[in-house]
Amino acid sequence: MNILFLLGGALLFLSVVSTTLSARLGMPLLLVFLAVGILAGEEGIGGIEFDNFVSANFICQLALAVILLDGGLRTRLQSFRIGLKPAAVLATWGVFASVALLGIFTTIYLDVDWRFGLLMAAIVGSTDAGAVFSLLRNSGVRLNERVQATLEIESGANDPMAIFLVTALIAMAVEPEESGVMSFLWMLLLQIGFGMLMGFIGGKLLAKLVRRLNLPEGLYALMIVSGGLLVFSFTNLIGGSGFLAVYLAGVLVGNQHNHATEHVLRVMDGLAWLAQATMFVVLGLLVTPSNVLERGSEAVVLAAFLMLAARPVAVFAGLWPFNYSMREKAYISWLGLRGAVPITLAMMPLVMGVPDSRALFDVAFAVVVLSLLIQGTTIPVMARLLNVAMPPKPEPNDSRDIWLAEKEAVRMISFKVMAESEAEGVHPDDVAPISASFDRRCFALIRDGHKIELQSDTKLKRGDIAWYILPGEQVEKMAYYFTETDKSVLLNFDYFGEFSFDPVSRSGDLAKAYGLKLQPNEESLSLSELFELRSESTKWVEGDRVSIGNFELTIKELNKDGSIKLMGMKFPD
Repeated sequence: MNILFLLGGALLFLSVVSTTLSARLGMPLLLVFLAVGILAGEEGIGGIEFDNFVSANFICQLALAVILLDGGLRTRLQSFRIGLKPAAVLATWGVFASVALLGIFTTIYLDVDWRFGLLMAAIVGSTDAGAVFSLLRNSGVRLNERVQATLEIESGANDPMAIFLVTALIAMAVEPEESGVMSFLWMLLLQIGFGMLMGFIGGKLLAKLVRRLNLPEGLYALMIVSGGLLVFSFTNLIGGSGFLAVYLAGVLVGNQHNHATEHVLRVMDGLAWLAQATMFVVLGLLVTPSNVLERGSEAVVLAAFLMLAARPVAVFAGLWPFNYSMREKAYISWLGLRGAVPITLAMMPLVMGVPDSRALFDVAFAVVVLSLLIQGTTIPVMARLLNVAMPPKPEPNDSRDIWLAEKEAVRMISFKVMAESEAEGVHPDDVAPISASFDRRCFALIRDGHKIELQSDTKLKRGDIAWYILPGEQVEKMAYYFTETDKSVLLNFDYFGEFSFDPVSRSGDLAKAYGLKLQPNEESLSLSELFELRSESTKWVEGDRVSIGNFELTIKELNKDGSIKLMGMKFPD
């Protein structure tokens, strides 16, 4: 037992410590965990023999449930307003179309039975929530909300279709005489229906318990995790999709703001990383590198067809009714990230006794590695190449809530002083927009890791961290003063335009001032009405733009209800 603890602790410790290399090499963290497992495996320096697929499947299912719960807790309901319908299409039609195209290609290319070809395609056909949540949120690139929401919701909701296809094709391979179309369709309806129902009920119940129960801080996260696992396992037992249910439950819990939420998110962040590290280390131990290399050429061809043909066709066809730009469709199709889910699905044929199922596992493993190496490492590069990356948004350095009562809290916000920002060289209490407000002054200043006393002649220096208590509506304004530099201003000018306008401004006035060419019926419209008339979308996000001749009118800020708050104008070069 102690040897097992020693090995497990050592592997996880090495995995976490090795992540410092990933930032320097530009390598996804998930590959670091995978590499540690492979090196410790039977053909690595560790020589650990591990081929228990049942135990590995158990660990992966548990880890995926925790990762999806954490992903749901961090998904804002506003994202569903923008990305729900297109993501639902990609999670159903997108998976089906990708599997069909890849299955046909696999059958022809490998010259195998069509059921085997489709099964291989179904295993790697869906995107992976763990990979998407982890890599997108740690890529350092800011995407527009439409693209981000679509990718995250699709990855969190496409498991029912993937599991349905794999289960159906396994049944056709093992018991073809008992496999019927109606039974499979009924299974799919149960997966989606029970998954959504139990996710909604479980999420509402957990959210209510978090509000009502008065627990020690450390127990709230434990309650959320255990409650999420209850939802996950019970939904699976009654024939629904536990993955969909636990993701929806996380969304409902995470979108309420109370005394427990902040602490839960901090603890869940660590648990999600632990789940990912454990899962990928176990998968690394499970794989035999020599077997994977034997299938390497096949995996490269299949991965290339999936990335460059099957996924793009499915995405472009699925998003056609939703008025996404060509660049947005191309980026969403490129980010069909594969992770632990395909490898977990590849264990099912092994456990069920499907002939030649080891080949399915080896190919799926190789496709996942290629996806993480190629797609996972090019997230920021492709975002800039396809022009879907937005300028970084000024943000506070840290924030903490202090709860005074059940529904009353004050928020402590810290800002880090950037070189050449407006805050540099200014007294902490004189930074606009708080200089005229006595109750919103700086209460702590950290310099070189130490708290210093505020004097009347204290000036902010680069690297200082200033703490304030601020209302939410002033946080973003304050962040601009601390983080905005000449470089960030130029980036914003390049993206949004050099001038900003109120959306209620009259289009005709702007046309006369700058020589815009408008139709006669457009001159009396406000800028927001003109944007609505010329835009193909009805659900806008920051960064959406329309052309007026050689000029571009861009949404710079939105109100909470989705209406336009501020617009930018780009002039012809």
